[in-house]
Amino acid sequence: MITGELRNKIDRIWETFWTGGITNPLDVIEQFTYLLFIKQLDDVETTKENEANFLGVPYVSMFPDDCQRYRWSKFKNLGSADEMYDTVLNGVFPFIKNLHQDGDSAYSRYMGDAIFKIPTAGMLTKIVDGIDKLELGDDDSKGDLYEYLLSKVATAGTNGQFRTPRHIIKMMVDLVKPQPEDTIIDPAMGSAGFLIEAQAYLREHHADMFLNAGLRDHFNNNMFYGNDMDRTMLRIGAMNMLLHGVDNPNISYRDSLSEQNTDVERYSLVLANPPFKGSLDYEAVSADLLKTTKTKKTELLFLALFLRILKKGGRAAVIVPDGVLFGSSNAHKQIRQEIIDKNKLDAVISMPSGVFKPYAGVSTAILIFTKTGSGGTDNVWFYDMKADGYSLDDKRQEVSENDIPDIIERFNNLEAEKERKRTEQSFFVPVDDIIANGYDLSINKYKEVVYEKVEYDSTEVIMGRIDTLETEIQTEIAELKKLLGIEGGSSDGR
Repeated sequence: MITGELRNKIDRIWETFWTGGITNPLDVIEQFTYLLFIKQLDDVETTKENEANFLGVPYVSMFPDDCQRYRWSKFKNLGSADEMYDTVLNGVFPFIKNLHQDGDSAYSRYMGDAIFKIPTAGMLTKIVDGIDKLELGDDDSKGDLYEYLLSKVATAGTNGQFRTPRHIIKMMVDLVKPQPEDTIIDPAMGSAGFLIEAQAYLREHHADMFLNAGLRDHFNNNMFYGNDMDRTMLRIGAMNMLLHGVDNPNISYRDSLSEQNTDVERYSLVLANPPFKGSLDYEAVSADLLKTTKTKKTELLFLALFLRILKKGGRAAVIVPDGVLFGSSNAHKQIRQEIIDKNKLDAVISMPSGVFKPYAGVSTAILIFTKTGSGGTDNVWFYDMKADGYSLDDKRQEVSENDIPDIIERFNNLEAEKERKRTEQSFFVPVDDIIANGYDLSINKYKEVVYEKVEYDSTEVIMGRIDTLETEIQTEIAELKKLLGIEGGSSDGR
């Protein structure tokens, strides 16, 4: 968590951007990230130099002799603000953008179309000084800084981007438990929140994988994939991954639903909250997705995509709007039938509508399923989440009510759920019941409500109580009049 003095330092840097005329939160984060990245390059370079000196081995610097002045530790100490500004604008940025022309460097891919937007030397000086004073040690602290910056994107909903709450992402990752051999993708990655949480889970639960050279290489180069159509969010997401210690994530500018995406049975885990834009042009959509569900609705097409790109045995935890669960169109039924009949639907977790506030009030659910290609759905686990640890209004303040720990515990012990009744918060529904109900997956279709009989007192008893109250009131009024010296019922003192 970012707290105390560090938070205040970040806020002051943010204010410097704001007062300097950069008021779009995404622009602030992007420029902030570029400078953090430039500083990190120098930090990494210094560490490698020291290691080489300690071991007595030669080291080939990322910064050639004539480019040493482009290192953070060099240009931050230049004599004048104007000189530093000119160095960063005309030296550092072009240098970063042209690193490794062979295209193998993550740096070059992330910074290739970076635009330097800081308008004045004075503003740059303040920002560089502010960043230089940030005490960021491990990847966790850098990641927390990034999450804090992203939390400031208050206008995200109007920009077409709103973050999936971190605690919801963490719950989904905890439910599917990423493994060291997994190949993980978010086809609509945004700021890469799902990929970040997946790598954090692996570091916590499978730390020994980093002792294995093959698994460590897989983690850094071949485990994480993400696509996005927004170049700003793409760069921010890529930087987010880098700051969390993933050396070379496979992040692409790509429309996941289009013909340009040819991935088939490539990934073992999908984690996603795809956009619910409503509809799009048929011509932009891959033909094989339309064969699975003939529709223009992105939320349905993304489900078809997940099924296509998953390997056999691969699993998915994805967020969908409630309409996917019970929509009556042929396309809605088609995709639900595809998941249930030809694959294995494991769970449907209904979430309250306030989870995405203040950006959106849409009701959503989490679908967890496994690609089999040959069926396997027998009993589907339903959970009716009523609270997620935060108020369900626009303020989203922390509250004590939280179903998430219960969801994780129960999902990890499904055998104990088999005897649960449909009057409870979670229960199993046999696939035959779901088929009989037209593949409807809304929890209210199966949840049973028990109405308790309320016994009221007889009319005579109630009227007797009213008479008693009336007598007590009149007695009290009479005593009050006596105290006030009021006689004859007059209330004006005459």
